[in-house]
Amino acid sequence: MPATDPDSASPLSLKEKVRQLPDKPGVYLMRDRLGRIIYVGKANSLKKRVSSYFTPSRALTSQPKIRALISTVADLDTIEVKSEPEALLLEGKLIKQYRPRYNTDFVDDKRFLLVRVDLAEELPRFRLTRLKKGDRSRYFGPFVHGMLLRKTLAQMRRQFGILLADATPQRQPDGTWLLYDDVRRELYDTPGTVTTEEYGQRVRAACEFLEGKSREWLETLRAEMAAAAQKQEFERAAELRDVIFALEQTLTRTRKFERDHPIVTPDETALNLLGEALGLRPAPRTMECFDISHISGTFVVASMVRFAEGRPDKDQYRRYRIKSFIGNDDFRAMEEVVGRRYRRLRDEGRPLPDLIVIDGGRGQIGAALKAFVALELPPPALIGLAKEHETIIFPDERTPLNLPLSHAGLRLLQRLRDEAHRFANTYNAELRSKKIRESVLDDFPGLGAVRRAALMARFGDIDRLRAATAAEIETVDGFGAVLATELHAFLHRTGGAKNSE
Repeated sequence: MPATDPDSASPLSLKEKVRQLPDKPGVYLMRDRLGRIIYVGKANSLKKRVSSYFTPSRALTSQPKIRALISTVADLDTIEVKSEPEALLLEGKLIKQYRPRYNTDFVDDKRFLLVRVDLAEELPRFRLTRLKKGDRSRYFGPFVHGMLLRKTLAQMRRQFGILLADATPQRQPDGTWLLYDDVRRELYDTPGTVTTEEYGQRVRAACEFLEGKSREWLETLRAEMAAAAQKQEFERAAELRDVIFALEQTLTRTRKFERDHPIVTPDETALNLLGEALGLRPAPRTMECFDISHISGTFVVASMVRFAEGRPDKDQYRRYRIKSFIGNDDFRAMEEVVGRRYRRLRDEGRPLPDLIVIDGGRGQIGAALKAFVALELPPPALIGLAKEHETIIFPDERTPLNLPLSHAGLRLLQRLRDEAHRFANTYNAELRSKKIRESVLDDFPGLGAVRRAALMARFGDIDRLRAATAAEIETVDGFGAVLATELHAFLHRTGGAKNSE
């Protein structure tokens, strides 16, 4: 019997999968009874899209091709992604790999825009196309964001002085070319009259930019945006922000998926993209992140959280109280806890992580490296993540890296950093709360430092002390029956059990 309805006699596994699908973007792969992939589709909501195939009305109103597909489906797989554009890219990748019988799109990249530069022209123009031909032209792409791509080309025209498809250049009597014959000539950053050779240099520079080889322009634009914001020229800053976003999105490389294992989880995708961005081969499967937490130099603590395969490994989380000094020095604190962590791993013969992430900039990275020098231990890959602009800082001379905020690898780093921050702050709050509870002893007359230390050594914290009887308090060195009874009564007058946590 064909698997046409999840509520019919079709396999329960299919029924349950359809019911449990998330309301998130992704790609779905439909399989026949032999396990062959027969259709690949994308969805902004996997739950809504896939469920729609199995409604009773769909079987009656669909085209014959859709009805035939539904009657053949016996099982399905889904892959969640972060956005609909990412789903579009993955859909195309999987269709090309499996060539499912019910898919007819993506055969020739017609959903993706390409940038075509015909080098046979005397003045090559930068045109948009959806079909790649076997000619002398150069093609860049494919690009998912059509609107942002058009905005990028318009900005490239201003920056590099290139011609787009709508240009009508005019040859001058001296053999030069007048590229633009209207007011636009005054808006662009390059001369409007050029020789063929000069224009060829512009084309080569623009092509290198599309290949992703030129990041200097983006850095210049970011500096201009910051300067405009500082001068309170907010309209100009917003304009530059939009241009930067368009350029970053356009130049973000198409997602790459492992050929042998194309069905990957979002965590695996993020790890692969992060490894690619950082130049790490293979991708970092284990990562550890350090964060320092304090309030005005008091209650200085640190946290170390560990991710394995892109997911929290909470059994390996560690938290530290700073022991080597008293005061507010994030760098010394970082050096101490990094040294303590990897001295232990070294002494126990356990492997170091593939990547260490430091919450902070170059100073914190330097402190972490000092710890490895002191241990005479070669460090693994190590980066800092500066929160203000989410800038990735390297310990060597490499230029700091700013990934697009939508980059899955950056999002993974943010989750790791934020988890370390949360864990450190939680520990800091616990210590402050404990200190506040213990401070009640300051108001009990006649309790000096020695007796107070003896109480804490015996009971551990104020809550256990408050729960103790007068007779139990009397067993502590320095306490007699009278003092123990007075302390017991005092503790219950100043809050009793209601203040315990």
